Amino acid sequence: MEQRKVHGLTRRIGLAGLLGGAGLLLTGCNVAPPDNGFFRALRMGWPSGVTPEAKEMGNFWVWVWVTAWIVGIIMWVLMFYVMGRYSDKARSKRGDHEEFPRQTAYNVPLELVLTTLPVLIVMGLFFFNVQTQDVATALNKNPKVTVDVTAYQWNWKFGYAEVDGELTKDGQKYIGKDEEAQKRAEFSRYEGATPNGNEHYPTGPIHGKSKDDYSYLNFNKIETVGATDEVPVLVLPSRTPIEFRLASADVSHAFWVPEFLFKRDVYNHPEQNQSERRFQIQEISEDGAYVGRCAEMCGTYHAMMNFEVRVVSPEKFSKYLEFRKNNPKAPNSEALKSIGEEGYATSTHPFVSDRTGTRSVKDNNYVDRNQG
Repeated sequence: MEQRKVHGLTRRIGLAGLLGGAGLLLTGCNVAPPDNGFFRALRMGWPSGVTPEAKEMGNFWVWVWVTAWIVGIIMWVLMFYVMGRYSDKARSKRGDHEEFPRQTAYNVPLELVLTTLPVLIVMGLFFFNVQTQDVATALNKNPKVTVDVTAYQWNWKFGYAEVDGELTKDGQKYIGKDEEAQKRAEFSRYEGATPNGNEHYPTGPIHGKSKDDYSYLNFNKIETVGATDEVPVLVLPSRTPIEFRLASADVSHAFWVPEFLFKRDVYNHPEQNQSERRFQIQEISEDGAYVGRCAEMCGTYHAMMNFEVRVVSPEKFSKYLEFRKNNPKAPNSEALKSIGEEGYATSTHPFVSDRTGTRSVKDNNYVDRNQG
């Protein structure tokens, strides 16, 4: 009897070890799902993604659905089997007159399986989730372009902070920081301060700082600022690692490009809010125009906070940057046209911000319908 107990315990430990080892082996996999109709339908409308990080998140999303469907189908089959097998009508046909069907309580191997499998499923999904998250949030991708993104009610400002020499005409690294604007922003942290050498600053309302403290924002010599009648276009090179530095000038916003499959919150005073303002992408694999949106309810005109990411070849981007450096007063539309691109956003258009009349958008200008 004692020997039988030992063998039974050994079998249970072996079963648990087998299931655990299989689960660990499966969690080490990182496989893209087949690109066919069924697996594409499991994306539930998600875009395919244009960055390696987006593809990782898309794969994770699909395999979660595959797992959910497998578990669901097994449970549905078991449920309907039990409902049919042990219904009163079916039992009567079999001549089974017992009040209850045979119970499986204290079936240790079955209970062990039913306990271990859900734990392995949760562990596997958790592992894949962490793996995907690590890829998306990694800050070791050696960015060649660093972009400052500033959100404000209700538009966007984009500036080029750094560009690697490989993407500049003279081969020198471009440092885009606007020293004068940054100096003015630094003085904004003090109540009543002016950048003329005044050494005495009255105490501000928050820890001695002004309520209009913009010293945490970044200002650059080359910037694109959105307007009511013009969607800002952020020009980026394809096949190039890029870093985004996010900050809000007022309330909380969110930076979201659907094809990146990645939304990032945009806060004011990011460091004081203990949030990481940076994120990086390994590359944007496809040239084109991608609409971007604010995905955080930020006020009255939240829905109008659209922007466009215009992805061009590294050669075109180099020419674009050179035009912006040599023509600081020229609008962004002229810089785009100089490299053979559409001057204005093509993936979205300005929203109507005047709520007093009925208007439409035509060629990026507002036209009053009542005037034809």
